[in-house]
Amino acid sequence: MIVGDKARFAIESGITNAYERVGVLALGFFVLYVGGRRYGVYSPDATTLGCSVEEVGRRIADRGKHTAPFASEPDAGKIADAVRLAVYAPDQELQSYFGMPQPEFRKLFYTTSADRLWSPSDEAFDDGSHVIQFDIQDDVRLIAFKSTLGYIHDQGSLSEVWLSAEEYYSILKCWGDAFDSEWQATPKVLE
Repeated sequence: MIVGDKARFAIESGITNAYERVGVLALGFFVLYVGGRRYGVYSPDATTLGCSVEEVGRRIADRGKHTAPFASEPDAGKIADAVRLAVYAPDQELQSYFGMPQPEFRKLFYTTSADRLWSPSDEAFDDGSHVIQFDIQDDVRLIAFKSTLGYIHDQGSLSEVWLSAEEYYSILKCWGDAFDSEWQATPKVLE
C-alpha cells in the first residue's frame, strides 16, 4: 500500500503476517519516499510494524513541535552531517552545531518527545536511512539520506522536500487509517 506521491513524499508498507498483539501488529516493511528516493528496508520481513504505526501517531500528535532554530539552513547536507556527528560520533561533547552545544543540539534529535529524527527508529531503517523532519510555520521540511560508513551522509543519497503541513500530516493520517483497515482485514497468524 502506498499513500502519497513517491516523487515528493510517500509512505509504503506491506503486511506479510498480521498478529493480534497490538505492540507488534504485523511483520512486513515500512519505507518512506522523499524526493523520489526510497528510505528503509524493502523486504517482506524487514520489521514488525508496531513501532512504525506508533511513530506515525507520535508525529501527528506532535504536529508543529518538530522545530529548531537552524531548520531553514539552506544546506541540507550540513544538517545531515551535524545530526550524524552529534548523535552518533564519539567525543563530541565539546563541539557545537549551528551555534548550539552538542548536548543541546543532540537532544533535538535523540531524546525529546518531538524528536526531529524520524528514522532510524527501528529495524525498518537498518539500511542506513535517516529522515529528519522540521515543522517550519505552515510547512514541513524533510531531509533524507543514507549513511553507511562513518559519520557523514552518502552524498548521492541526499533528498530534501518542502511540503505544506496540511499535505504532510494528511499523508500520515491517511496512511495510518489505511494501515489500520488493512491490518483489521488481514487474517491473524500465531506469533
